[in-house]
Amino acid sequence: MAAMFDWNDLRHLIAVSRSGSTLAAARALGVNQSTVHRRLLELERRTGLTLVRRQPAGYRLSELGEAVIDDVTAVETAVENLERKIDSLKHDLKGVIRLTCPEPTVARIAASGLLDRFNARYPGLTVEFVTSDRYLDLVKGEADVAFRSGEPTDERLMGRRICDSVWAIYASKDYIRKHGQPESIADLAKHALIGFDGIMQNHRVATWLPTAVPGARIASRCSSMLGVVSSVKAGVGVAPLPTTLGDAEETLVRILPPVPELTRAWYLLTPSDLRRTPRIAAFVDCVLDDIPALRAALVG
Repeated sequence: MAAMFDWNDLRHLIAVSRSGSTLAAARALGVNQSTVHRRLLELERRTGLTLVRRQPAGYRLSELGEAVIDDVTAVETAVENLERKIDSLKHDLKGVIRLTCPEPTVARIAASGLLDRFNARYPGLTVEFVTSDRYLDLVKGEADVAFRSGEPTDERLMGRRICDSVWAIYASKDYIRKHGQPESIADLAKHALIGFDGIMQNHRVATWLPTAVPGARIASRCSSMLGVVSSVKAGVGVAPLPTTLGDAEETLVRILPPVPELTRAWYLLTPSDLRRTPRIAAFVDCVLDDIPALRAALVG
């Protein structure tokens, strides 16, 4: 049935049935009279039915045309209702946007003013943080949008690279007074290190550390990034940290420069099937208009 007719051909049949002439139908539709003739002929060819008959005073529906016109106008009504619904959905900027990101970045994002500016532009939309040290599954609906470091591997996600996530080695001032300061990555083997555990055990730092520092002495393991920061601040040991977090702590010292192997890009990600929904499109577009604020929140 989809190949039997084109909706545009049906519009021309309706216009002729209402106006009684191809000229008046052409004026109503804003097309040439020849277009109306061509569309009617094409509709009759596709359906195999003679739908209109020419009279001295114009056109009228044939008996077969009269038999189908109510169904044709029902199609018109359905299309108009669908168009109104689509238009309404496009402008329905209400609801909740679930944003996932590492817990330590929440306060920085909130302090950047980015969300305040978004709420001022779209007062009907609310951003809800869904924090986790693991990567939530956007495709399965665990969140709508993510600020995430690392190259996206799921082709069902749409992304925009924002900036780099840079990591360096940190220790507390108290730890350095008691144990001295490492001079190189290899020198870390002489020091107590903070390791990752639980949902963080597959983090790139957890896989990098045993290779870079064979025989590393792990003094503590943490299952969250905030736990690692707390352990380093407490002087339990030394650990790689994002420079955004490490540099923000007055009691911590960046004892070694950024580690290239740990550098990853920050991405703004959302499922491709959500990207065009009004609320998600509004949020993503607003964020992309405010990239400097987002970069400052993610990397300082």
